[in-house]
Amino acid sequence: MRRPTSRRTPTRPRRASIDRVTVWAIVVAAGGGTRFGGAKQFERLGDARVVDHAVAAAARSCDGVVVVVPADREWDGESVSGSVRGGATRAASVRAGLDVVPESVDIVVVHDAARPLASTDLFAAVIAAVRNGADGAVPGVEVADTLKRLDGSRIVATVSREGLVAVQTPQAFRAARLRAAHRGDPDATDDAALVEAVGGEVVVVAGEVGNRKITTPEDLDLAAVLLATKMAR
Repeated sequence: MRRPTSRRTPTRPRRASIDRVTVWAIVVAAGGGTRFGGAKQFERLGDARVVDHAVAAAARSCDGVVVVVPADREWDGESVSGSVRGGATRAASVRAGLDVVPESVDIVVVHDAARPLASTDLFAAVIAAVRNGADGAVPGVEVADTLKRLDGSRIVATVSREGLVAVQTPQAFRAARLRAAHRGDPDATDDAALVEAVGGEVVVVAGEVGNRKITTPEDLDLAAVLLATKMAR
């Protein structure tokens, strides 16, 4: 299957890191928002759209940003380094974004547009972990709830929370490792799983409780409260 082609020509990175390590971000905004009832990433959140907040955080933290949009849309937000139409799955959309990222880039950060409240400190933490030697780094938060395994509606086991974290984005990777992990068009719910599958070392940094993924309309309402609180500080 032919991959989507870029809708814009990528520009050179806007700034160079002191030690010549170049970092680009892929903001994945191609989902249909089935559980939300529509494309949640284009809903309003404060004075901008959900996706605009995610792109702005990536732009403050990286040298270039590529936005992956749904197949029936064009990117109409702030200027970015490139945009491309996504694929049928999240992994396919990330691969479409990777096709726009220059081969010379050292680190690629993948961020979900549905997480609009990720801080620049969180971006810095995952990038620093990769710069310090890891193949990948993901934010994780402790699992607070008791976990049950089900068979239909029947509980068949209680799962220990020990050693478990709930993983977020942004996730940072050595660019070469991420490209290798996507070779052959595999599928997974996040890129860390793909890098792990090819033997990459992925580490966890402290995530942020406020970095919630918007899945339902109620999540958007909560994000608005969290954003207002953040802006009031």
